[in-house]
Amino acid sequence: MKRRDFVKKTSLATTGGLTILNFPLFGKNAPSNKVVVAIMGLNGRGSYHASSFSSLENVEVGYICDVEDGAIKKGLNALRNVSRKPVIEKDIRKLVTKSDFDALIIAAPDHWHTPAALLGLANGKNVYVEKPCSQNPYEGEMLIQAINKYKKILQVGSQRRSFPSLIGIAKEVHDGLIGTTYMAKSWYANNRKSIGIGKKIPVPSILNFELWQGPAPRKEFKDNIVHYNWHWFWNWGTGEACNNGNHELDCCRWFLDVDFPTKVTSAGGRYAFTDDWETPDTQIAAFEFGDKKSITWEGRSCNSFPVEKSGRGFIIYGTKGTLVNLGGGDYKIYDDKDKLIKSVESEVKADPNNVVSASGNMDMYHLLNFVESIRGNTKNTVPAEVAHKSVILCHLANIAQRTGSTLHCDPANGHIIGDDKAAQLWGRQYEKGWEPKV
Repeated sequence: MKRRDFVKKTSLATTGGLTILNFPLFGKNAPSNKVVVAIMGLNGRGSYHASSFSSLENVEVGYICDVEDGAIKKGLNALRNVSRKPVIEKDIRKLVTKSDFDALIIAAPDHWHTPAALLGLANGKNVYVEKPCSQNPYEGEMLIQAINKYKKILQVGSQRRSFPSLIGIAKEVHDGLIGTTYMAKSWYANNRKSIGIGKKIPVPSILNFELWQGPAPRKEFKDNIVHYNWHWFWNWGTGEACNNGNHELDCCRWFLDVDFPTKVTSAGGRYAFTDDWETPDTQIAAFEFGDKKSITWEGRSCNSFPVEKSGRGFIIYGTKGTLVNLGGGDYKIYDDKDKLIKSVESEVKADPNNVVSASGNMDMYHLLNFVESIRGNTKNTVPAEVAHKSVILCHLANIAQRTGSTLHCDPANGHIIGDDKAAQLWGRQYEKGWEPKV
């Protein structure tokens, strides 16, 4: 979708009386109210952000930051048609000290999400950080502390919270459209291949592996880690639960209107292949919220057989009906006799195999919301407090899986009760000298 087409569509289109963009498209003093961003992590998602942010009215990409030359080339290529060429800075610690940009966009590996966000906030930057906003539960708490301290905007990449169709139907569900909601089911399926047994080789000359590891404890370089496969190693990644389950679990929590769980279980493992992959490729997690509501998530990284004919989605069950979402801005509403009573198609069909943008240019709603939040024209749809409550479900599922425990949690903050072994995974160890601070 071209920018002018997006602007036209988002300005005029309506769905069931809901304006597609319910906030101004331009800043109060446009065109003078320019927002300059810097982007960290350019190999995949970050290059998408480079082209997307630069396509927004009165937004410029002033800096790009990556530790690998090939990723930098991708970022430059994404910006090949812009008038202002970005400055390259490989070290995030140096980048955040620059005074001539407004917002830091973080699309680096998971272990960098919170540390980089904290660096940005401490240096007076607004921050957009991709999901998961944290590599462990404690980091999410640090982000909330930092927001309260530095008073800047931080938005997390749970893009569905900005989809107009979902915003509208979530309100209807909360108002009783399908009665009292009590259960949600979510899923994600893919057909990922084996990552093999990695060989210890010299670090490629185009990669600064020291900076790439950053706050994570040091591990030897292997040929099956960089770029994407770090997701499946606990030292850097968070598994499929935080990689993709985060999106649907966030929607389940949103539509059920619940906060922290009281009980968490997880079943699964690395079933499909024997290789270096550490996180589960198959996982079924369950979350209870007192004795009134529950959520389940089914993750299959290596078997793409769909649920409801879709590789991802969620279902909300109520006393008077059911809502079904198939991964994008779509939904179907059924009454208590399973009759379809309302249906909205997604602008873009969700593609669970797309590692750059599974929901296509619908993400532009979210990026525009971030920019307009900085300008003071609208409310941030996914602040740290909201994102933390959702990603903590993913973290708790992983902790339950790794320890084999049924977790009992404090409903006030999600903290694990009465299980010291599991509670040790609430945080992590950091490389000496790289510890994140608020």
